[in-house]
Amino acid sequence: MVESYKLFTDGACKGNPGPGGWAAVIVDAAGGKTVLSGNEAHTTNNRMELIAAIRGLQSLPPHSKAVLTSDSSYLVNTMTAGWKRKINHDLWESLDNLTATLDIQWEWVKGHSGHPENEEANDVAQSESNAISESTINQALTHTDASGKASMVDVGSKGITAREATAKASIIMQPSTLALIEANELKKGDALSVARIAGIMGAKLTPQLIPLCHPIPIDQITVELSLNHTNSSVDMAKAVDRSMTINSVRLVSKTGGKSGDFYSE
Repeated sequence: MVESYKLFTDGACKGNPGPGGWAAVIVDAAGGKTVLSGNEAHTTNNRMELIAAIRGLQSLPPHSKAVLTSDSSYLVNTMTAGWKRKINHDLWESLDNLTATLDIQWEWVKGHSGHPENEEANDVAQSESNAISESTINQALTHTDASGKASMVDVGSKGITAREATAKASIIMQPSTLALIEANELKKGDALSVARIAGIMGAKLTPQLIPLCHPIPIDQITVELSLNHTNSSVDMAKAVDRSMTINSVRLVSKTGGKSGDFYSE
């Protein structure tokens, strides 16, 4: 005898990308209910929607029949109306494999329309997203003591590891200023060479420049400068262009250490 189920799935994400949660409410033929849920620290709303469906379907016995209800048009229309799968290919492959062994009917419901099981899935997904958000915030506030005062972190118990980080920034200027830098015609000399040395010195002096930063041995520092004619951007030359601005100072990647790897592009 083929078993039949009703699934109600939802996903939530703060920031998109950001911390997110998913939930699947599963109701069997006898009316019994099971709720599955989880979260991820860095994800998107669409991935949470897909994972909710995958986890819910994975919990069913092979060859079951199920109606899966979701307020995600991205999920339902991709599975029923042939919407293009531009990203999340790993999750779509998992869904395809599951639907090959199950008899699935996809049903879309308008979000926050009062549908009880859909609202329950939404509430659980939101709760999971909030939980990972609070956890991330608590982990980030490492330089405060129990009373909230600034405090240097005790790293005595940390092991010795190799670490690498990359950061980027851009300096926007007038096209004429960029031309002077490229031709090395600034009165104060070679701006790119000076900036490269300044960057190396700044990295070496990081513990002195950033409060509560630990001094650590540095094996190598590399500073790369490039000219972008499209955006008229490179390095500082305030003597000839006081309208120059510093933009998009950001961490691009970090590897090693207790907190693990990070990549933003």
